[in-house]
Amino acid sequence: MNATFKIWRGDANGGAFQDYTAECSEGMVVLDAVHQIQRTQANDLACRWNCKAGKCGSCSAEVNGMPKLMCMARMSDLPLDRPVTVEPMKAFPVLKDLITDVTWNFLVKRRIKPFSPRPPDAPDGTWRMQQADIDRVQEFRKCIECFLCQDVCHVLRDHQMHNKFIGPRFLIHVAALEMHPLDTEDRLEELRNTQGIGYCNITKCCTKVCPENIEITDNGIIPLKERVVDKFYDPFGWFWRWLKRNSEPRIEIREW
Repeated sequence: MNATFKIWRGDANGGAFQDYTAECSEGMVVLDAVHQIQRTQANDLACRWNCKAGKCGSCSAEVNGMPKLMCMARMSDLPLDRPVTVEPMKAFPVLKDLITDVTWNFLVKRRIKPFSPRPPDAPDGTWRMQQADIDRVQEFRKCIECFLCQDVCHVLRDHQMHNKFIGPRFLIHVAALEMHPLDTEDRLEELRNTQGIGYCNITKCCTKVCPENIEITDNGIIPLKERVVDKFYDPFGWFWRWLKRNSEPRIEIREW
């Protein structure tokens, strides 16, 4: 059957939706239809893609208003009785057509304190860890950096607070570092201030769009929020740290 598409065409100066028709067959995904339209009707349609297997994160766009990987959005799952809209991600500047400039994400990643392991604890200069200690970190490292979670986040998408909030993708990156059993760095001050974890209101929209099914909110962001609260806002925590400091033996130095 034929399906009608409304694809956004334009650049940083503006644009509009244009109508196209694609012949759909069994097993097709939205990226197949976009390629067919490129081949037959719009040779200059700009679209970023690479693996077509849901692993590179390149073909991120919005299909019927929902952030998706076009290569994983099956035509059979879409209502074809009305036009299928395909447009670029709204959280980032448009370069051309379906391609957005995601440079900001990589600049954010550079500013996060890197992995800082403790000294090796084995004679051969390596470390020993239990699998149970790294299960959660391994989940976070499945991220393919498609930035769909960044796109769906209302703090970035609707409020454009890129200068105050690093977004769910990089909160997960921080969680992967903070919860690593070997890491010794403290990133809680940055989470509270420059990285803006307080702006996240845990609606779980980022979790819903993740193609790797990472439990971004429950396993990453909420535990990070709890750590920030424990350190900076919990009066019992303040008292406990004060008690520990004052219980440490002190050396009194006298001048004769």
